[in-house]
Amino acid sequence: MASTHLGKLQLAIMRVLWAHGEATVTDVQRALEASHALAPTTIATMLKKMEAKGVLEHRIDGRRFIYRPLVTEQGVTRTMVADLADRLFDGSPSALVSHLLDAHEVDADELEALRRIVDAAANAAASAADKERGR
Repeated sequence: MASTHLGKLQLAIMRVLWAHGEATVTDVQRALEASHALAPTTIATMLKKMEAKGVLEHRIDGRRFIYRPLVTEQGVTRTMVADLADRLFDGSPSALVSHLLDAHEVDADELEALRRIVDAAANAAASAADKERGR
């Protein structure tokens, strides 16, 4: 399986690819121009490294390399958050969420959204437990 632990620039490049489906070096450079003033050679080098890592691939169209992602944004997020939780919070989702709530101001709307997410997860867990008991 491809490594999905990506650095800040790699994530920025992947976000361009996820948004567009595929892109050339020039497309990526233009998309990142405002946030990352990078030369095309820097972008090309990073794309090659990311291809070697297995997170994207290219096809050739004339003289252009056209890159496309091989991993999903959801998959990368899942892997990186799980790794973070494992390394910093001994794999405990509640410790991770507790830290986030302690470290960041959360308004009433965000708290209500979190309550709905927790309630939905609790309902799903209860349904799974009911199914397991019904076997």
